[in-house]
Amino acid sequence: GGCGSSDAMASVGPDRLPALVEEIEAVLRWSRREFGSASAEGDWDFELQGTCEPDVPLQVLHDATSGRVSVSPACDALITLSLTLGGSGAFCDAFRRAFGVDA
Repeated sequence: GGCGSSDAMASVGPDRLPALVEEIEAVLRWSRREFGSASAEGDWDFELQGTCEPDVPLQVLHDATSGRVSVSPACDALITLSLTLGGSGAFCDAFRRAFGVDA
């Protein structure tokens, strides 16, 4: 029973953005593989947000078909991405086990 959410935020330079995007893609791929498609009515859902310093909103999109995350427009400054995952108790328990997250 129950449900919960987890937030992750990272700020990186443009050279580290591909590695950060790969980490986000890995979490979303795992979530979809283990619990099906994301939806507010399902076992899990997520939200992606991004900012290019000093305060330019970025469009951060996830293509469920390809599993790819895209960030636009291009940013030559510090980039902050955040991922919020929410889900059922079963999803949260499995997520903690899979990714070594403390309760």
